[in-house]
Amino acid sequence: MKTFGPIAFFVAALLTANSPAAAGSKSDGTAAFAKGNYYAAAARAHPLAERGNPQAQALLGFMYEYGRGVPQDYTTAVYWYRCAAEQDYSTAQYLLGLMYEKGLGVEQSDTLAYTWLNRAAAHAPTSTKEYYTRIRNAVAAKLTAAQIADARLLASRLIPSAHR
Repeated sequence: MKTFGPIAFFVAALLTANSPAAAGSKSDGTAAFAKGNYYAAAARAHPLAERGNPQAQALLGFMYEYGRGVPQDYTTAVYWYRCAAEQDYSTAQYLLGLMYEKGLGVEQSDTLAYTWLNRAAAHAPTSTKEYYTRIRNAVAAKLTAAQIADARLLASRLIPSAHR
């Protein structure tokens, strides 16, 4: 199956995420998603995402990106990824960076991809830090030194929504 790799990686990242949301129960839909019950996962995740739970927001973003339990919609995926990413949720920052790199749901921008991937690498738990760094560096190879400097400046100016 074409999306098995991203799905397996995403579930693993959610289940090992280093955030207060991950420390709680898996009633946010993650467990249902891991079992392939996508409709139940969406039903559980949506109310929590609306209330600001970054893990549920990232889960919904992923579900919209791949059309699992909800209609495939890249713009909606980007919306949910951004909601979680702005709370310094590294999995969402990584996935949002990939959306910019691919130009899915947003205008393609390697600079913005690098910005979000850089934030993801900075906030990632040990289990994903090396991988996020490797992907960030691959995007950096497409940028000039000036673009990297701009992306780093932008990344440093991003203030998590919890601190606004």
